Amino acid sequence: MSNVTKLSRFFLCVYIFCFFSCSHRAPEANPQHDLFNLLEDPAISSEGKFSIINQIASHYKNQNNSTDLILFLTDYVEKHPSDPYNAYWLLLTAHIYLENGAENVAEYYFDRIIQNYEDLLIKGKSVHVVCLENLLKISTSAEHRSGYFNRLISQYPKDVNITELYMRLAMEYEALGDWEQALKTYSSFLDQPDATTIQIPGIPEAYSKAKKLIDLNNSAKDWTFDSLEALAKAVKDAISRNNFTALDRYRSKVNFFAMSWKQDETDDNSQKSFSMGDYGRGNRIRFSAELDESSNPNEAYLRTTGWSRYISVWYLYFRKVNFPLDPEIHGRWEWAGIYFGEKL
Repeated sequence: MSNVTKLSRFFLCVYIFCFFSCSHRAPEANPQHDLFNLLEDPAISSEGKFSIINQIASHYKNQNNSTDLILFLTDYVEKHPSDPYNAYWLLLTAHIYLENGAENVAEYYFDRIIQNYEDLLIKGKSVHVVCLENLLKISTSAEHRSGYFNRLISQYPKDVNITELYMRLAMEYEALGDWEQALKTYSSFLDQPDATTIQIPGIPEAYSKAKKLIDLNNSAKDWTFDSLEALAKAVKDAISRNNFTALDRYRSKVNFFAMSWKQDETDDNSQKSFSMGDYGRGNRIRFSAELDESSNPNEAYLRTTGWSRYISVWYLYFRKVNFPLDPEIHGRWEWAGIYFGEKL
C-alpha cells in the first residue's frame, strides 16, 4: 500500500464511522467562511486540508444540508484531482445519496471510486471493499454483481468470507446462463473446508444445492424420461410385473432420497442406498391409478402400498429435471425419491 494510504489511516479513522451517526458541533473559533479561506491556503498540507474539509462537512451535516454538502464535496474533488483523499470524499458523497434513497446515484459513485481512485484504509478496512459490499447490496445487474464478487475474491480474500462469495458468485453465473462458469464456481465452493457447515443468509442448504448440480453434471444422466406420463407408466408396469431390477434402474442415480415427510432431503440418513426388491419381494405392491392430487407441472407423487408391515405406504416422488447446462435432459422427468407414510 502507498505511503499516502498509510498516512491516511489516522485521519480516516477519526471521522468516517462517526460522520453519519454522531452529531458534531459547528466550529466556534472558525466560522464557516474562515474554513473555506483556510482551505485555499497553498501552505496547508493535505492532512491539514483533510481536517478542514471534515469540519466543513460536519457543519453541513449538522444542518441537514445534504444538497450543499454534496456540491461542496464533488466540487472539491473536481478542482483538486490529485488530492490523496478523494476516494474518501466520494465515499461520503455516495453514502449521502444512499441515505436519501438515491441508490442509482450512489451506485455510480461507489463504482467510480473502485474504477478510478487509489484505495484507502478506514479503521483498517479497505474503501474499495466498502464500495464493493455496498454495490452488491444495491446492484440488480447479474453481470455487474459477478464482477464485484470476482473482484472481492481475487483482490481481498482476507477481508471477506470466500466460501459464501463463491456460492453467491455461482448463482450470479446461473442467472447469466453461464453454466460453465457456474459449475466451476460451485466446485470452488465445495472445495472450501467449511462448505458443509456454512449457513448463508437467503440460501438455505447451500452445500446440498451445489453438490447436486456437480454430481448431476458428472453423472451418466441415463435414468430420465421424456415425460411424466412415460415415467409413471414405466414405474407402474415394473411394479405390476414385480420387476424390481427395472425399478432400481428407473431411480435417479444422483441424490436419490428415501425419508419420512418430516425429514429434510439433506439429512444424513435420507440418502439411502438399497434395492427395491429388498422390500418388494414376497409382498403384494399396489399403486393408485392416478397421481396424487397435489401433483403439479414440476412435481408429482404416486401413492403405493404393501412394502412393509411397519410402513406400508410409500409415495414415489417424481420431478422435472432443472439442468439448463444439458438441453438433452433439461425439462425431462426423474424419479427422485420416496416419502414413507401417509402425507402430512
